[in-house]
Amino acid sequence: MTTPLPHQDVPLVFSAEVADALHEGRPVVALESNVITHGLPYPDNAATARKVEEAVRAGGSVPATIAVESGRIVVGMTDADIDRFASTPGIPKVSSRDLPVVLAQGRAGALTVASCLVAAERAGIAFFSSAGIGGVHRGAAATMDVSSDLIQFTRSKVAVVCAGGKKILDLGLTLEYLETQCVPVVSYRSDDFPAFYCLSSGFRSPVRLDDDEVIARSIENHWALGNHSSFLVTTPVRPEDAVDGAEVDAAITEAVAAAERDGIRGQAITKYLMRAVDAATEGRSSKANMAVLVSTAEVGGRLAAAHARLRAASRSL
Repeated sequence: MTTPLPHQDVPLVFSAEVADALHEGRPVVALESNVITHGLPYPDNAATARKVEEAVRAGGSVPATIAVESGRIVVGMTDADIDRFASTPGIPKVSSRDLPVVLAQGRAGALTVASCLVAAERAGIAFFSSAGIGGVHRGAAATMDVSSDLIQFTRSKVAVVCAGGKKILDLGLTLEYLETQCVPVVSYRSDDFPAFYCLSSGFRSPVRLDDDEVIARSIENHWALGNHSSFLVTTPVRPEDAVDGAEVDAAITEAVAAAERDGIRGQAITKYLMRAVDAATEGRSSKANMAVLVSTAEVGGRLAAAHARLRAASRSL
């Protein structure tokens, strides 16, 4: 009988700030680097990434923007790293299925929600913040187009703070999928499941919680019960930054018909629809996109801080 060989560890490189915070038990919030490379043009993309990190700090936590480079997972990008990624064209978007190959090739890559969850758990980071998650796409019964984010939630022991999912998705089916997979969904100080830069998706949230400490205990209880999956906390965009849901729905309906006519499908459909919404709202959706990145990061920082206090109190008993 042969003994299976141990897997080689994937190298993790921590910034000094993130390493110190994790060692001392201080709260850390993981952030995706895809926002840098596949969002605004340079230098606005770099400035936005820094605003998101500042929002995490304002919430009381340490930000850790994560990327891959030279065969390593970089946990906590420096200012120089952010500038390099922001100004370098062609850095690919790397989801969780792509991560092993890009690491083996030694290429640079910007992490998405799914891959960032993999990296955050490996790094020992309990919280992750994103503007919006992927979900079940419209027409998925025929196309089987379901975001890898949803699959990764069932596999990664990380609390996810976000503003729900984009309106281009079938958010009703997205909520059904999360329920089927026993992924808790809690809305922070809101009755509804939000829709990215829209205050509501039109669907009620399974649970509303208003207290930071209660959310922290709920997350810890989820894992203490033996679950090795994510805990989803949604927080809506601020009302003054929101885009009207009816206006977005009208733009999406028109864009979906145009995409079908033009043969746009698969991974290309998301960018196509988001650009159509941005054109229909005369750029207001792009501004709202930036606002929701910042607002979710601040809430993520606050909830991670509450969770760190809970863990520190339990260790002192």
